[in-house]
Amino acid sequence: MHISFLIHNAYGIGGTIRTTYNLAGTLAEQHDVEIVSVFRHREQPVFAPSGKVRLRHLVDLRKNGPGYEGEDPEYLRPAAVFPATEGRYKQYSALTDRRIAEHLRTLECDVVVGTRPGLNVHIARQARGGQVRVGQEHLTLSTHSAPLKRTLRAHYPRLDAVTTVTEADARTYRELMRLPGVRVEAVPNGVPAPALAPAEGDGKWVIAAGRLAPAKRYDVLIRAFGKVVAERPDWRLRIYGAGAERAKLRALIDKLGLYNHIYLMGPATPLEPEWVKGSIGAVTSSLESFGMTIVEAMRCGLPVVSTDCPHGPGEIIADGTDGLLVPVGKPDAVAAGLLKLINDDELRRRMGAAALESSARFDPGRVAERYETLFTDLRARGALRGSLHRTRGALLSTAFRAKDRGRAALRKARAS
Repeated sequence: MHISFLIHNAYGIGGTIRTTYNLAGTLAEQHDVEIVSVFRHREQPVFAPSGKVRLRHLVDLRKNGPGYEGEDPEYLRPAAVFPATEGRYKQYSALTDRRIAEHLRTLECDVVVGTRPGLNVHIARQARGGQVRVGQEHLTLSTHSAPLKRTLRAHYPRLDAVTTVTEADARTYRELMRLPGVRVEAVPNGVPAPALAPAEGDGKWVIAAGRLAPAKRYDVLIRAFGKVVAERPDWRLRIYGAGAERAKLRALIDKLGLYNHIYLMGPATPLEPEWVKGSIGAVTSSLESFGMTIVEAMRCGLPVVSTDCPHGPGEIIADGTDGLLVPVGKPDAVAAGLLKLINDDELRRRMGAAALESSARFDPGRVAERYETLFTDLRARGALRGSLHRTRGALLSTAFRAKDRGRAALRKARAS
């Protein structure tokens, strides 16, 4: 199969980009795969794609490059096809509308995959007939605004499938969107096994990673760790990531006098060498569309203490077996979960081993197999559906012609 992914910006950093590279690279072992990035703003991508995956872009935003298009008159006009209800709308333009349309009009492939709602709408409206059209949901339907949901409901029926990263979100799509004829499948993100030995579980470090954003609730983690320090001052916490909350979190650490126990480490790529330095992973989000960092930590042999927030953690962690699930927004509960593992070396190591084993189900090879099966089924269904549509069309055409002949005969009889 020739499979083409359409992504917002393959040259940036983020969960959607990482998982797209992981999936594309694994599929490329058996298929012809490309990643088409709408934007390119730097010379080289942060995540290097597999050598078998072709990478190209549609709009060049490298300011010092010879092909810079940020001042093109079309780029300064608003988009008309990319939906105004989508969060990235202001980054799109008449130029991206035209380039995406040209790309889809000339694209020769078996399967085209969109990776965010606005691009899925482009594919639904503009992909060529005969191609399998798949729209990926990397967030959740519940986080989309009401206007965006209406936009998706209007255009998604033209897709062949919508994939979500959790079963919970797939159920929401099936119940609320009502997309007749569109297959809704939950397929998790793939996380490769790290190319280094798993954590031994002896280091007195708790590790957290992700954007320093309000939804991650690092303030809860910091307050919880203050309670951990009161009982176990020999343990420390490292938080990896960048974001708008950094100054606020730094101030909270200083206010609580935890500057010798909690460290804001900034972003790190790759993150695996940092995970294996720790013994416990921590996630205190109020919402996780999936939970990539949970799986990353588990693949490095760390048990994770996570809030049981919608949608992902409860589908990743088997509570009490390979990690712990605690209530959202409760520093006392987070602290109790951390101390349970900190104070019991055998339990911590046992859960770490279980996490390493259970997280193998998120290996990109297994995830790619599920997508391969989905694509194959959709191609077969598409051929059958096309045949049925042609048959139905022929029958309707015959019926309409017969009806027209009957009306003509009736008019002739009345005239005589």
